[in-house]
Amino acid sequence: MNQKKIVVAVTGLNAIDSPGPGVAVIRAIRDEFKDNVRIIGLSYETLEPGIYMHDIVDKTYQIPYPTAGTQSLLSRLKYIHNIEKINVVIPNFDAELYNFIKIESALRDLGIQSFLPSLEQLESRDKINLSAFGKKHNLLVPDEKVIYSVNDLPSCEEDLNFPLVIKGKFYDAIIAHTLEQAQKAFYKLSAKWGLPIIVQQFLTGTEINIAVLGDGNGNATSIVPMRKLYITDKGKAWAGITLEDENLLAIAKSFTNSTNWKGGCELEIMRTVDNKLYIMEINPRFPAWIYLTAGAGQNQPASLVKMAMGEKLIPFENYTIGKLFIRYAWDLITDVQEFQKISALGEL
Repeated sequence: MNQKKIVVAVTGLNAIDSPGPGVAVIRAIRDEFKDNVRIIGLSYETLEPGIYMHDIVDKTYQIPYPTAGTQSLLSRLKYIHNIEKINVVIPNFDAELYNFIKIESALRDLGIQSFLPSLEQLESRDKINLSAFGKKHNLLVPDEKVIYSVNDLPSCEEDLNFPLVIKGKFYDAIIAHTLEQAQKAFYKLSAKWGLPIIVQQFLTGTEINIAVLGDGNGNATSIVPMRKLYITDKGKAWAGITLEDENLLAIAKSFTNSTNWKGGCELEIMRTVDNKLYIMEINPRFPAWIYLTAGAGQNQPASLVKMAMGEKLIPFENYTIGKLFIRYAWDLITDVQEFQKISALGEL
């Protein structure tokens, strides 16, 4: 890499109880490139904390919600690029990936690089296609049913038995022990994320997440497995530790090899009491805990930037076992003038 500042645009600057990966991605990039990087935040809401973290984000621009479509996004990014001369863009939300992938070639023509899965890869690992995905790639996944009506829940009870895991098509999962709880979960998640709803077999065991960076040619540039040590009521990891386990590395390598996955992703794994490894979900972007990969010696966000800019990387072979992350919160103090500026102008 030359010493000219690289300009990287990053989404996912929020920090709710299910935080976006953006700030963690930026921290990892800054660790690698030091003063040779300029970070542009891309926000949707005016109260995303990353907007106001000026030691983390150099400047923030609001972008249109994914529902506005690809042309609105492309137009806004053209405006930002004319000012900032973006080299690489890293989207970090499931719901926005479709639009970014659709305009990937148009962005490349402008000089903005990305490193994203194809639309086919994105759709094939979707929650609603997980069963077919598991069969196609010979990966163990839990039984599930995709439903569009609350009236389909009784058949799910017959086929999968309670408790059931009721999942929104983008985010959120609720464990239901009765039909009434399942119905409430259906209405809550469909109101928030729309249809369909995924009803999944409930499995117990040890929850493990694997951060994976694929090169798009069947190789895993980086694999870092982490066991959850503290889990929120939404099932999110609030603390975790890196693991040494060849079986976890093998399942991640099998995934990237069979799918030719390009970019970052997270495999959510359940290790059952009989030591079977089930893939519960495949998230097609970096997880919120991705900074742990930098701490463990395999900086995946920085590696993605290098790969997006054309560098050929040798796959990592080692990472530090027993590296622990613990998420915490602090109050960020800023002036109301900054909030007013981002609200009125869409820039800060």
